[in-house]
Amino acid sequence: MKSILPRLGLAVLAASLSFGALAPGVGSAAPAAAPDTQQADPRQADPPQAKQRATDAVIQRHLDRLVSRTGFPGATVVVKGRDGKVRTYRSGAGDLTTEAPMPRRPVVRIGSNAKMFTATVVLQLAAEGLVDLDARVERYLPGLVRRNGNDGRKITVRQLLQQRSGLPDYDHQLLEAAGTLRKLSRTYYEPHELVDAALAERRVFKPGTRWAYSNTNYILLGLLAQRVTGRPISELVTQRIIKPIGLKDTYWPTPGVQRIRGVHPRGYLADGPGGTWRDSTRIDPSMGWSAGQLIGTPQDIGRFMEKLMSGDLLPPAQLKEMRQTVRAPRFDAKPGWRYGLGLASHRLTCGGLGWGHGGDIQGFQTRNLVTNDGRWAVVAANGLATTLEMVGDVSAMVDTALCRS
Repeated sequence: MKSILPRLGLAVLAASLSFGALAPGVGSAAPAAAPDTQQADPRQADPPQAKQRATDAVIQRHLDRLVSRTGFPGATVVVKGRDGKVRTYRSGAGDLTTEAPMPRRPVVRIGSNAKMFTATVVLQLAAEGLVDLDARVERYLPGLVRRNGNDGRKITVRQLLQQRSGLPDYDHQLLEAAGTLRKLSRTYYEPHELVDAALAERRVFKPGTRWAYSNTNYILLGLLAQRVTGRPISELVTQRIIKPIGLKDTYWPTPGVQRIRGVHPRGYLADGPGGTWRDSTRIDPSMGWSAGQLIGTPQDIGRFMEKLMSGDLLPPAQLKEMRQTVRAPRFDAKPGWRYGLGLASHRLTCGGLGWGHGGDIQGFQTRNLVTNDGRWAVVAANGLATTLEMVGDVSAMVDTALCRS
């Protein structure tokens, strides 16, 4: 079965669907009241407070459904509303064994949200004259992309950023070799191994003629950034983004490290239809590298998106380029998405655009959007969705949080 949902952190959901993993057990943990939102009778508060209480109740109710109906072990949503305040809502369990609740500031694997960081670094290098977005990949990575119709002499840097290169996605090859996502979880991969796995397949289409998500594009962008700067992509992301804007809980795991540092929920993975949630907290994230290796908190993701959209990370010209989008069919469970240079957009049900990305990796799923007026919402669940319906419910939670706040 061909992948029908390519946007995931490492496209692992699409791959797992191909291997028949369709649904975990539902109702794994009872929803818990949001600790950061006081419950009170709206009639006892002044009008603004009453309105906020009503908003809190709606957001909490929808979040609880991600646990009680959709079936995630636990979930949290962090929202910056129209009043400029950041509010956190939680539901379900951060640990199914101890029944401890989701942490208030959970450190999680953020999957393909890393693509926004990698794209930002490449666009910074373009602003500095070190990278030409319309140059061929061959200029920066000579001889690397040359096999089975895949040819770096015909692919531009911009096409890598915008997922229009036609390069195959390496995750399918790796999963086919391993057999299950669980077996992939403890294997260390060098970036060039990921590229080699991709190039073992024929190109998907002629560069620039279509759109199709491929993690391979962002592995090559990481290698490209390293080549032109002489520094590792992990350092570039840290020194150019994480430290300057104060992302205190975001970091790039060093090679071989499988644990998550800081206060974090357990991450869970289901093996198949109706499967039990199994602990998948400790994994080797090297399969993601510059396409999905980062770890952070929902609060940090929100801060990053806000700083990105306000122009703190990119000059106006490069931010404008980043926001030039094309249709991105099957990017998510719901239609209507468009993809720029590492940044996607979707029209909210209440009007206006939301910008972001989202990501999935063994144990975790995140979805997030920021609006042009600075509002943002980030949802994190400590389980990897195994149905399109589960993915759609998480994306809908982001929309609800933004439209209500």
